[in-house]
Amino acid sequence: MVNVKGYISSNFTKSFLMIFLPFFIIISLVFFVKISALTSKIQISFAELILLYSYSIPEIIFYTIPLSFVAALANVLINLSQGNELIALYALGLKAKKILSSLLLLGLLFSLLLASISFLAMPLSKQFYKAFKEEKKNEAKLNIIPGELGQKFGDYYMYVKEKTGDTFHDIVIYNHTNKADEQFFSSQTGHINNNENLTSLLLHKGYGYTYAKTKLQQAEYETMEVFDRSKSQGFQFQSILSYWSEGKESREKVMHRILFYVFTSLIPLLSVYLVASFTMINPRYQQNRSFLIIFVTTLFFYVIASSLEKWGNPLILVLTISAVTILGQWLFKKRVAKYF
Repeated sequence: MVNVKGYISSNFTKSFLMIFLPFFIIISLVFFVKISALTSKIQISFAELILLYSYSIPEIIFYTIPLSFVAALANVLINLSQGNELIALYALGLKAKKILSSLLLLGLLFSLLLASISFLAMPLSKQFYKAFKEEKKNEAKLNIIPGELGQKFGDYYMYVKEKTGDTFHDIVIYNHTNKADEQFFSSQTGHINNNENLTSLLLHKGYGYTYAKTKLQQAEYETMEVFDRSKSQGFQFQSILSYWSEGKESREKVMHRILFYVFTSLIPLLSVYLVASFTMINPRYQQNRSFLIIFVTTLFFYVIASSLEKWGNPLILVLTISAVTILGQWLFKKRVAKYF
């Protein structure tokens, strides 16, 4: 029996990898496009692009595994059926339910993996992703383009004629503090300073003017530091427990998301009996409908998961899981276990 379990597990692993890898690559491309769209707002290097992508890997895996598992499960059982290998195992006295035990164990392991990803890895990766975006947005150099008018540094409007490396040349800054006072600064050179969560612009050799209704003041300076107070708040990380219990979103929205993650995590385990009911067949009398089974099963589970995310509650989740489990076992008993 150990060899049978090993044989089925080996076939499943090969089929799963052949399906998972293409799905993973396709969804990764979608996330790459999404991440590359950030370059219109912030300036990131290729290494930083890869770093942002790495923060998205848990989410990619979470959405790829359930579909890959259902497809691999259907393909393995159909191939074993069409190769008369399942019929041979039945002839040796093995019951269909016993043959399915190794796949149930795999389904349980994949469900535990998905639960770990959704409730542990994804909250951390999403926070790292947001923290990175906040950090890049706090770097004023991302918003300062030489020769472009109307750029803002905190509450200041500024114009830069040229840029060499990290140094700006011929800088002009304007600040309208209130209706009565206006400030105007010019500087030969300047550069950005980043001190933890506080960003400043350090100016060298210039003049400053303050204009009021009755007077105009002028000051000459060797160095002057202008702080961007509007971006002094950095991203605050939360623990896993705080993320789920004290999130910024409403309790109802967090609960719906938890329901979605719980049900989606259970798809590998819940799908075993359901898929096996239509893929453990006698090839002489039943046709191969694996593609239809994969499509309908996947659609069925994700419609339920989406419904729980919108309108569900814990009681409905428990009833839904129970109903799907009973349905799968009933179909398996009626279509497979009754004969094999």
